Amino acid sequence: MAQNYQLDKLDKQILSMLMKDATIPYTEIAKELVISAGTIHVRMKKLIDMGVVLGSHFEINPSKVGFDVCAFLGIFLEKGSEYNDAVIRLKKVPEVVELHYTTGVYSMFAKIVCRDTLHLREVLNEHIQTIKGVQRTETFISLEESIKRQVEIKDKRLR
Repeated sequence: MAQNYQLDKLDKQILSMLMKDATIPYTEIAKELVISAGTIHVRMKKLIDMGVVLGSHFEINPSKVGFDVCAFLGIFLEKGSEYNDAVIRLKKVPEVVELHYTTGVYSMFAKIVCRDTLHLREVLNEHIQTIKGVQRTETFISLEESIKRQVEIKDKRLR
């Protein structure tokens, strides 16, 4: 499929519906959009092949399964060349749920979830700060997640 393919109105409508409720059956989407379910299947296959849709998953509430602390971690590397090795090591720390290579003050920025502050201290001291190349870290504990959403996909003409 061509890399410069532009999403059309139908693609955006399908994606918008699935982003609101990933469990909605393709037949229901088809009925709502007045097209065949087969068209939905073909479009979704195309969107997956293009890398627009990266997969589907369900999400749990970490605090409901015993992970009450969410923290963000600014990671300072001694040298930028240590980035790839640090990523390999950080992938082995299950509490690290997101990791970003950043510009600005930090080399990397991570989101971690822990059971409590004692667990957070253990993860920092025994798993993250011992990684070769990690010079130091700066931790920010989240008190509340106020907004969490995906990017909104709308056809400019629909606004």
